[in-house]
Amino acid sequence: MGLGVLDPVHDENVPGTSYVLDDASRPAENGEIETNLKYDRSGRVPIILVPQPSDDPNDPLNWPLWKRDVMLCILSIISVIASTLSPLLAANTLTLALYFERDFTSMALLTGYHLCGVGVAGLIFVASARVWGKRHLYLLGTILIIISSAWGGASGTNYKSLLWARIFQGIGLAPFEALVNASVGDLYFVHERGKRMALSNLALFGGAFFTPIIVGKITATLGWQWSFYFISIFAGAILPFLFFFVPETAFRRAEHLNTDVTGEHQNHVAIELPEKRIEQSPAGSGPTSFEQDCDNRQLADDNIQTTIPRKATFAQSLLPFNGRKTDENFFKLLLRPFPLFLHPAIFWGCLIQGTLIGWTVMIGVVLAAIFLGPPLFFTEVKTGYMYTGAFVGAILGFLLAGLLADWSTNLMIRRNKGVYEPEFRIVLVIAQLILGCAGLYGFGVTSANVAHYGWFLPDFFFALEVMGMVLGAVASALYIVDAHRKSSHTFTTGGKSFTKQASLPTRYYVLIP
Repeated sequence: MGLGVLDPVHDENVPGTSYVLDDASRPAENGEIETNLKYDRSGRVPIILVPQPSDDPNDPLNWPLWKRDVMLCILSIISVIASTLSPLLAANTLTLALYFERDFTSMALLTGYHLCGVGVAGLIFVASARVWGKRHLYLLGTILIIISSAWGGASGTNYKSLLWARIFQGIGLAPFEALVNASVGDLYFVHERGKRMALSNLALFGGAFFTPIIVGKITATLGWQWSFYFISIFAGAILPFLFFFVPETAFRRAEHLNTDVTGEHQNHVAIELPEKRIEQSPAGSGPTSFEQDCDNRQLADDNIQTTIPRKATFAQSLLPFNGRKTDENFFKLLLRPFPLFLHPAIFWGCLIQGTLIGWTVMIGVVLAAIFLGPPLFFTEVKTGYMYTGAFVGAILGFLLAGLLADWSTNLMIRRNKGVYEPEFRIVLVIAQLILGCAGLYGFGVTSANVAHYGWFLPDFFFALEVMGMVLGAVASALYIVDAHRKSSHTFTTGGKSFTKQASLPTRYYVLIP
């Protein structure tokens, strides 16, 4: 293991532990060296691809890097749109309370029940994604966002209609909150995931903090209904791109190729560049080219002849389903998140990610109550502008995470003689501890006496808290995807569900006088 990572008590496979750099100084520990590994040789040091791509041209790991990046970009854009749903009412709570003639708590529950919809739907969607893939859920989620947002804007003075529209908005949001990070694990090798994971998390969190900044202005200028209509319009605009250019990312790969799941000992990963021919990837284009003669090519694997499948046509890639991804029972997978909460790594990840997200939700609830009333008497537009600090904090947090995630990991890989350990991702939580605690403590002190401290210091500490939150989110997501990729769907849903369900009583009781 090395660098403080403990060795297993028994000689067992350790998921996520892999040889990544082809370091000639590393001693041969596993006996016979395999000569059929695939490498990324675009850099100075050859990088062993983890996981190993199959020889199937439909394997997402074999697609050109530009295609995978385009897919992630589209998913990130729709994630930005989807993530605006949760804080959609943060800045115009007072307007809605007067419009519907309801108290402040009733308005907060519009978001509380919305988050319950996210949490409950996420549990169902994760099981569905494990069995049938993610594409059908991305399409369903986008369609639900379009319909429910138009419904919410057209609800008139009917509070119950708006409440149900908010719940269905939560169901539409669930696939993107639960599955986009897992898609990063589907599309990229370990050494490519750091910056892309930061981007996907920026899309999920950055949009949420930018929303109140513009919603207050939209409400004051066009009316609160247009904050719903704009989401429906933009989601409708991105739907064709999602349909035509984001094929299924889940792929059923042979177990021995999932070297980030089965661990180093089972796969006997090579430690030197072999003299024989190696499949290698050109710079920036994926690991190998399978565009030519795929139909007639065959491989020998343990003396068993296996014909390489045909490359799927463009029309076939548009189908919402392309086969089962696992033989496991759907209902068994539906119940799996609950015992997995007892898994130390999953429980740790949920706490690291969910706790600060929960406090961020809490700050969002009380922000309007603090600044709309005495002594500052902010308008809704000014209250919306108070989220500028959170948005800037999210941007800075993800820039810092993107810079540190891969740099710190690569540094430790080199010091560990080319061996990658998922625990290398955890060092980001040190920055989370410093920034998150400083932000929470500072916001609590300054927001309790805004007459003395004014508006800037609470907003500044809100930014620090959000920076800590996003660093923890990236660290925990990277660790779980790398160490327990098969459970990454469950972790994402578990962390988000933990936050959503816990936020409902928080939203209810924090506003009761």
